[in-house]
Formats: sequence, C-alpha cells, structure tokens
Amino acid sequence: MNRSYMKAALQEAVKAFATGDVPVGAVVVKDGKIIGTGFNKREACQDPTAHAEMLAIREAAESLGSWRLTGASLYVTLEPCPMCAGAIINARIQKLVFGAYDPKAGAVVSLMGLLYDERFNHAVEVYDGICHDQCSGLLRRFFQGLRCDDADNSER
Repeated sequence: MNRSYMKAALQEAVKAFATGDVPVGAVVVKDGKIIGTGFNKREACQDPTAHAEMLAIREAAESLGSWRLTGASLYVTLEPCPMCAGAIINARIQKLVFGAYDPKAGAVVSLMGLLYDERFNHAVEVYDGICHDQCSGLLRRFFQGLRCDDADNSER
C-alpha cells in the first residue's frame, strides 16, 4: 500500500469538487504505475454509473486491453457502493484501498461486506481508513457548501 496513490486519488476528487460533483476520486495501479484515473461525473454526464471507481476501472481496462485487472490495486477516497464493489469483483482487482467510510451507501464495511462474501469467485484484499481525515474533510467541505447554498437560496 502506497499513500502517494491515495494522494493521487485525492487530486482526482478535487476535480469532482471543482465541477460541483461529490468529490470522490480513484486511481487504478498495476506494477507501480497508474493505469486508470477517475472522478465522479454523475452530474456532468447525468449518468448514474459515472462513479470515480467505474471510470478508473474502465480506463484501466482500456489501458491493458483487457477487462481482467488481475494484480491491480484500486485507491478510492470513499468506500465503494454496491455497484462499484461489484465492478471491483468482476474486474478481478486484487486490492482495494479506501479513505472515508460511507454510512449511507458503503458496501465494503459500513452497510454490508460485499467484498468479504466467500460465495463470489474472487477475493479482494481491503485496506480501509487510509488518509481518512483528508478524504472525509473534502467531502465535509463539499456538503457544507451545499447546505450554505441551500440556505442562501431559501432566503431569497
């Protein structure tokens, strides 16, 4: 596990923040090289599947010319949801490293342990809470800004 990759995921999350989307960023790493990056683009694309993890996994698969990302690691700033956890399993990603926990949609430890279900044909190593303060701080600032905007708009 390399914290510099989580910092790269945080840089991706800042891009989402700048576009007004929930600031989640992800990078896929294989053999010491970043082969896929992504940040949330649900609002920009009006696509419910445009999560940071999904975009990073797609780019990594394109980079390798294969959907099998065996031996790859995914670094993401927020605990993956059920859709993204499923994509991690299906892509055969070896290791997941995430920062902030997601009590409302987290499918790794918060709401359920999807990646720990032994009935799946692939096991994923999980490292959670890495750079938690930075990852959760960015999310907190984003949502505080939304609440302030909502309060400003309601006064008009």
